[in-house]
Amino acid sequence: MNPVTVHTLEAFSAAWNRHDIEALMSFMTDDCVFETAAGPDACGTRHVGAAAVRKAFAMAWETVPDAQWRNGVHHVTGDFGVSEWTFTGTAADGSRIEVNGVDLFTFRDGKIALKNVFRKARPNLPAPAR
Repeated sequence: MNPVTVHTLEAFSAAWNRHDIEALMSFMTDDCVFETAAGPDACGTRHVGAAAVRKAFAMAWETVPDAQWRNGVHHVTGDFGVSEWTFTGTAADGSRIEVNGVDLFTFRDGKIALKNVFRKARPNLPAPAR
C-alpha cells in the first residue's frame, strides 16, 4: 500500500470541494473514525465505521450546500497529517460562514483512519444585501 502524502491530502480536499462522497470514502479505512468540530462530547461528535462516516460527511453538504474548504495547506509526517483550511459557505438563514480550521489525521495502510476536525468559533457574517 502506498503511504499517504501531501498529494493524497490535496486530492482528499478536492473531493470535499466537489462534494464527491464516493471519492472521499475511497481515502478512508473501513473502520475509520470522524470526530467533528461540534457536538456534545469533548471530541465533538464521534462517528465510527465507514457507513457512519459517510453519513456524517454527506450531512456537511446538506447543512451548508455551498460548503468549500479553501486555502488548503497540507503536511504529512509518517502516519500523521494536518490540513489547514478556511471553511466558507452559506448558513440556512442566509448568513455567510468563513472560519479557519484544521484536520488532524491518523493514517493506516495508506488510508485515513481518523479525521479529527478543529474549527474556529466565529459568528456568521451578515447575508449579502440583495
